[in-house]
Amino acid sequence: MHRALLLLLFFFASSLAAQQSLSIAPQQCVWRQGDDLRWASPNLDESGWHPASQWTTKATPTPNFWLRCSFQPGQLAPAVHPVLLVAGDLAWQVFVDGRPIGESGNLVTGSHTAGIMVEYDAPELATRNRPILVAVRMTFTPLVNAVEAFPELALGDAELQRDAYDAQVSAQVRQQWVTWACHVLILSAGLFFLVLFWFDRAQRYVLWIALCWLAFADLRLNEFLVAASVHYPARLEFFLYALGQTAPAFVILFSFSLNYRPLPRIFKAILAVNLVMPVLLLVAVFLPLRWSMMLRWQTELAPWANTIVVVATMAALLSLLFAFWPLRTLRKELVPLAAVCFIWMTLDLTYLAVQFPFLHLDVIAMFLKIQPYRSVAIAAVVVSITLLLIHRIRTTNRERALLHGEMQAARHIQRLLVPETIDSTAGWKIDAVFLPARDVGGDFYLCRPLPDGRQRIMLGDVSGKGTAAAMTAALLIGAAEGRAGSPSQLLNHLNQVLRDSRVGGFATCLCADFAHDGTVVLASAGHLAPYYGGSELKVESGLPLGLDVTASYGESVFQFAPGTQLTLLTDGVVEAQNGHRELFGFDRTAAISNQTADAIARAAQAFGQQDDITVLTLTLVPVAVATV
Repeated sequence: MHRALLLLLFFFASSLAAQQSLSIAPQQCVWRQGDDLRWASPNLDESGWHPASQWTTKATPTPNFWLRCSFQPGQLAPAVHPVLLVAGDLAWQVFVDGRPIGESGNLVTGSHTAGIMVEYDAPELATRNRPILVAVRMTFTPLVNAVEAFPELALGDAELQRDAYDAQVSAQVRQQWVTWACHVLILSAGLFFLVLFWFDRAQRYVLWIALCWLAFADLRLNEFLVAASVHYPARLEFFLYALGQTAPAFVILFSFSLNYRPLPRIFKAILAVNLVMPVLLLVAVFLPLRWSMMLRWQTELAPWANTIVVVATMAALLSLLFAFWPLRTLRKELVPLAAVCFIWMTLDLTYLAVQFPFLHLDVIAMFLKIQPYRSVAIAAVVVSITLLLIHRIRTTNRERALLHGEMQAARHIQRLLVPETIDSTAGWKIDAVFLPARDVGGDFYLCRPLPDGRQRIMLGDVSGKGTAAAMTAALLIGAAEGRAGSPSQLLNHLNQVLRDSRVGGFATCLCADFAHDGTVVLASAGHLAPYYGGSELKVESGLPLGLDVTASYGESVFQFAPGTQLTLLTDGVVEAQNGHRELFGFDRTAAISNQTADAIARAAQAFGQQDDITVLTLTLVPVAVATV
């Protein structure tokens, strides 16, 4: 209420005679680019200076300007104690009648606090019988939307001027309330999609959508902070602006990835062009002021650079059309999204078209008119994509339910490949441990007594992982059942079966027959050699199964001593890898090869499991123990 009364008082006072005013604006202002302290003199010849009406607000390649304004303090009411109000997004130093009375920010580096308002009190401001000359030495930095706004100056009652300034800021914020509200939604969606990607890295389009929305929200957040006169460092202001310029690149990425379409070569080039400007602007943030201003000018503000930026951004927006084209091939759930994307594209192309330098249009005025509609269109795209994502999540859940059923069947297959009980003949102690890298794996083994009393052991490893490998392993287990030939004959048969099945891939396999007198006959199809007595056995080895239909497999024979242990394993043991990318290796495996199957498998798993781990150990029990 107090503030409203003061504003009413201000407007009432303005209608009275000049000497009753509570606040006055400068009568005349002129400006000039450059920096010379002599320009603070009240007696300076101002010929060659430009009137304030010719201030263009466009950013320039050099940062320094001077402003000279004439005030008539005699127009103020006698009871008013005059203070000078200065506000703007720049660094400045103020002179009154040639004498410095204060400054804000750093005139050398341009560092300042955006949106600041400062009041100055000086004896000269209270002069009533003559005009006073206020000179402002100014340093601009790269600013939001390349606008170097004319600083605000007023002389009069301090409280009234503060209230008037606050009212102006409030009006600026209310003017774009639709834009701010829409971008709160856009920012929330960007953060939400970013969290979704964090938990599911496979959906790359979710990342591009998140970064696209965050880039748009970043630009509008920066503009809101300036409009609301929130005080924050100017370098941060420009840094946020530079980050926001990545939006066109993310529009290209999300447009094509959302539709699961490869990025065409032409749009890869457009993407590269649209990344050049934000990269250069980010570099400009950290350069000395003059270099920063010049780089920014050459990157986006010079007429030729501005034209390239506008054309590149328009080309990026066309990705919204090409990614959905032809429309007749779109899936039904994508049609609403395509419609709102085309509306958004049309509004943005319209806004960009007015920015061509040769048209000489009032870009800021056009921006204020179009931006609310653009914001609503982007918000509609956000809602459409969110609904599409919900639809895809529901579809994914149904697919996962089907996959769950398939995995149940795969686990059943795995139980067949890795039996819980060992089928062995008397006199042999057999232990087996299987640690799959996934729910199902490609390792398999078979333990069967043969009709003549021998014990058969088969151990293999199918290339690849998961269900496909498990199915191939099941095929080999089924083909091995009931065959009583020699180990080499069994491997020849399995090689033929795998080749004829045309399932692809290959498998290593080791087959060994153990007699009660300790004689072992062993054949290998590219599998790791077993360990006996702490070292690898030298065995003859052929090609893995499934590579060559003409492959043949020789046999190795050795004598097994009672009480000793033979260790068979798959490559998941030796290929275990720790955080330093160091392999468990053959030396560590040999060193623990006489331990139990469980100890060997757990040691490799603790080191860093990368693949399925299977370990079998066989011990020939002495006859005296076996007959008890």
